[in-house]
Amino acid sequence: MAPPRLSGLLLHVTSLPSPFGIGDLGPAAFRFADFLAQTRQQLWQVLPLVPVAYGYSPYSSPSTFAGNPLLISPDRLVEEGILRQEDLSDRPDFPEDRVDFEHAVPFKFGVLERAFARFEDGETGLNPADFEGFCAQEADWLEDYALFMALKSEYGDGVWTAWPHELAHRHGEALRHAHHMHARAVRLHKFWQFLFARQWNALHQYCHERGIRIFGDLPIYVAHDSADCWANPDLFFLDEQGHPTVVAGVPPDYFSETGQRWGNPLYRWKRMRERGYTWWTRRLARTFKLYDLVRLDHFRGFAGYWEVPAEEETAVNGRWVEGPGASLFDTLRHNLGSLPVVAENLGVITPDVTALMEQQHFPGMAVLQFAFDSDATSDFLPHNYQPSLVAYTGTHDNDTIIGWWDDLPTSQPRHDGSLAGTGKAYARAYLGLGEGDEDVHWAFIRAAMASVASLVVIPLQDLLGTGSEGRMNVPGRESDNWAWRFAQDALSKGVADRLRTLTEVYGRTDRE
Repeated sequence: MAPPRLSGLLLHVTSLPSPFGIGDLGPAAFRFADFLAQTRQQLWQVLPLVPVAYGYSPYSSPSTFAGNPLLISPDRLVEEGILRQEDLSDRPDFPEDRVDFEHAVPFKFGVLERAFARFEDGETGLNPADFEGFCAQEADWLEDYALFMALKSEYGDGVWTAWPHELAHRHGEALRHAHHMHARAVRLHKFWQFLFARQWNALHQYCHERGIRIFGDLPIYVAHDSADCWANPDLFFLDEQGHPTVVAGVPPDYFSETGQRWGNPLYRWKRMRERGYTWWTRRLARTFKLYDLVRLDHFRGFAGYWEVPAEEETAVNGRWVEGPGASLFDTLRHNLGSLPVVAENLGVITPDVTALMEQQHFPGMAVLQFAFDSDATSDFLPHNYQPSLVAYTGTHDNDTIIGWWDDLPTSQPRHDGSLAGTGKAYARAYLGLGEGDEDVHWAFIRAAMASVASLVVIPLQDLLGTGSEGRMNVPGRESDNWAWRFAQDALSKGVADRLRTLTEVYGRTDRE
């Protein structure tokens, strides 16, 4: 049986309109779900919903299990009686088109502190038993996370290896004492996770009622300065002080002569296998509670990964090491049942990666922006797609279609008169474009929608025809990422009608 043909939009929650400086799980999120339903979209892809740290990247977090408190909606807290309207009276005048991290972060945490204080004083109407039940249900990750965050605050946000030795290395008596000394802070972080779960679950249910699936994202690695690493040091290659001995990255390639040294600690896969991949089972179980479908970032690392000695400043002097392969996914499937997973297979993909994907029946990805630097045999051109595929115009790491198009060179015909497979000339011929650029983004959307790929996801920036100012992330750039936001009036009737028409014309309206 052929897989259903579905389509959707990629939009991180932080990019939603909000009066509080950063998109959240409030009214605009529900309006966006309505827009998806109105245009017959059935997928909403988001970036990781985890707390953010340095650089505000959702791919570098103090916890792979926790939700980002910055996504909690103050509007909804007021609606539920957890806050009062006057609690928001000190709101700064935030810009509408960007996330103002500098001012939004302290404002939101101040609001959340007030919510916790009201809860502790019994002024919210929330049932304490519901909170205690949540804490008990999520205890296997919540206890470590809440204490980790409390200690981070106590020690000036320093990395956990710089804490007092008995805390860094989790001596039992020291942990018990820390729990007692920081009981309020621990409880505060648990309460914020409770609020996040309430609001996320409400939005998730709202989407389900409208036939919309949430498509999440799971990085393969976790940050060294995280509750995940602190609470499970024996599952990573760390020295006696807790510092990584080897770190993750990718080798030198066409794009970088020194490769990419990511710095994440690497897993002790042999030890994880001996323990039945318990930690990964917990991680995926938590992930599947949040999302209906999950993109596994850097999937090739499960087949084989690039190991870089921690003392190296670049990724040049690394080596390939065999990953866990099928044993991990076979165990996860045994423990969890079906695995609704999409493999992020971009970059240099070797036969072992393809074989693992095929064995596990995981669909891969194709990005249309990558299609015009080769020739007609490119795997990224729609006529070469396979049904088991998720097709994109671009991803969060790409420029927008309009920004990319503006920088795309115009190639010249070959000596035999045929078009080269690169540049605007070939793209215009392939997409049936004239000389004008007014509807370039719609031509790319149409090409993806018309393909045989079972799933198509369009970044909202590409749907709106946003230029490079809408780019979400520039890999390797340390600042000014993750900040794009859209205005509510951008989702016009004209945009909605055109998207709905393409969705219906190309049969992407299957409902289960």
